[in-house]
Amino acid sequence: MKIENLSIKDIKKGYVFNADLNCYSCIICGKTYEVGEIYRVGDRFFEASRAIELHTELKHGNYLEQLVNNDSKYNTLTDNQKQLFKLFISDLSDKEIAKELGVSTSTIRHQKFMFREKAKQAKLYLALYESVFEDKSNRDSIIIPIHEHAKMVDERYVVTEEERKHILETSFESMNPLKLKAFSSKEKKKVVILSKILEQFEQGKQYSEKEVNQILESIYYDFATIRRYLIEYGFMSRNKECTKYWLT
Repeated sequence: MKIENLSIKDIKKGYVFNADLNCYSCIICGKTYEVGEIYRVGDRFFEASRAIELHTELKHGNYLEQLVNNDSKYNTLTDNQKQLFKLFISDLSDKEIAKELGVSTSTIRHQKFMFREKAKQAKLYLALYESVFEDKSNRDSIIIPIHEHAKMVDERYVVTEEERKHILETSFESMNPLKLKAFSSKEKKKVVILSKILEQFEQGKQYSEKEVNQILESIYYDFATIRRYLIEYGFMSRNKECTKYWLT
């Protein structure tokens, strides 16, 4: 799941509730638990809300460490900061952490203070951002979220909902089935077009090169170019042998 689509509360819990599907889903592995169903965990049985909690605890016990090590472009922690967070997660005392790192206890307390200050800054920034840019009445200024594994992030990814709608309408001759008229040379249009084409693939599924080609060729005759840009822009990944492809 893309971190930009999750609330802070969901990220902390490690799972989300999908009201449309009436189920809970694990952020890490995608496993779902439907409301109304009973699930066995060990020798006991639980409803979905408790089963997803136990799943997160038992299957992803190091969930917080996984967050610290997340390779998302949104994770801006330095290696030193990541090391500190891992030690804080372990519930060691400030004195024990200081001994582990070979520094003074006051240094560790100063680091905690700095983290707390950054959190306060983030709260103010988030409040301002949501107030200014997430006003649903101002649709033409809403920026489309950038996919998590985007490469070379620059102005090409700054696309409003209004711009995206216009690009899709002028670039595709049909939305169902999806048919591309021409693959634009303009970078911003490429990103929007590729994002739309990506919807034809399933998250978590591996595709052979032949399968990828078949899907892309049904959309646009120059499927090799589309495939190359999907990789280049970080929408898809592949193994070294180019025999397996998957969504990033």
